[in-house]
Amino acid sequence: MKVFRYILEPYKGMQQKFICPNCGKRTFVRYIDKDTGQYVNDNVGRCDRELKCGYHYTPKDYFKDHNYKAPNFKIHSQIQPVIEQPSYIDKNLFEKSLDNYDKNNFITFLRKTFNSEVTQKLIDTYKIGTSKYWDGATVFWQIDINGNIRTGKIMQYNPDTGRRVKSPYDKITWVHKAIKLEKFNLKQCLFGEHLLIDKTKPVAVVESEKTAIIASVFIKDIIFVATGGKQNLNAIKLIPLANRNVIFYPDLGAFDEWNDKVNTFKKMFKSVKVSDILENIATVKERNKGFDIADYLLTI
Repeated sequence: MKVFRYILEPYKGMQQKFICPNCGKRTFVRYIDKDTGQYVNDNVGRCDRELKCGYHYTPKDYFKDHNYKAPNFKIHSQIQPVIEQPSYIDKNLFEKSLDNYDKNNFITFLRKTFNSEVTQKLIDTYKIGTSKYWDGATVFWQIDINGNIRTGKIMQYNPDTGRRVKSPYDKITWVHKAIKLEKFNLKQCLFGEHLLIDKTKPVAVVESEKTAIIASVFIKDIIFVATGGKQNLNAIKLIPLANRNVIFYPDLGAFDEWNDKVNTFKKMFKSVKVSDILENIATVKERNKGFDIADYLLTI
C-alpha cells in the first residue's frame, strides 16, 4: 500500500484555514509533511472553493519550481528534501516601530513632498516603520498575505532629496540581522503583499519600496507592490498575483531583463504587461541615473 508523505492538513477547526493566495478568502488548507508535522510552505495547499477559485499548488510542483531533484511523492519511506519554514518577526517589535516619525528621514521627505494627511495614509497603508539602527532610518516591513511579518528592510534616506544614503557606505540592512536573531530563515515576500487581500484592483509591480509608496499617491486604482530589488523578480515571490491583472514597471535599463523573466511565467496571470514607457521617453541623463516611475511622477 502506498502512503503519501505530504498530505493536506486534516481539518480540526477554522484555525487551520488560511488566507488563500489566489482568492483572498480564509478557505486555504496547507500541505504538511507527515514526518515532521511542518507545513511545506505558506503557499503550498488547496483552496476549498474549487469552482470559484480552484487554486491548488502541490508539494511536487513546489519542489520542482525550487529546482529540487524530483522525488517519488507517493512512497512514504522515500527520502524527501526538507523545506525549512520561513521565520517571522515578533509583532510587538513591528508595532513598536510604528512611531517616532519626526525622527524618520523618509517620512520627513514625504511630508515635504505631499502633506501630513497623505503621508499618514501612506504610513497606515504600507505600515512604514522607524528604526534606531541609524539616525532617521526607515523600516520597510515585508508582510505576507496571511499577515506574517517575514522581516523588515532598514534603510536611511536624505530627508530633503528622498535619495538613499550611500556614503560613506550603503546604509541598508535587515531587521533580523540588526536584532541578531539566530537561525533566522529568511523567505522574502513582496513589499505590500498584505494589500493583495483586495481582489478588486489590478496590481503594479515595481522594484523599490519607495517607488511603490510614491506611485500609489498618483495612481489610486492600482495596488503597488515592490520586489525589493531588480534581481528579486521570480515566480515564487509572485504566486500571490496568480490569476490577476498585473503590470510591471521596471526601472530604466531593466526592461529587457524583466521582460524576459515575466515571459517565462506569464501564464500564471490573468493578464500581464511589462511597461516600456520609461524606455521610450527617457533622456540620456535620466537613463544614466536609472530613473523609475516615481521619479517621473514627482515631476508632474
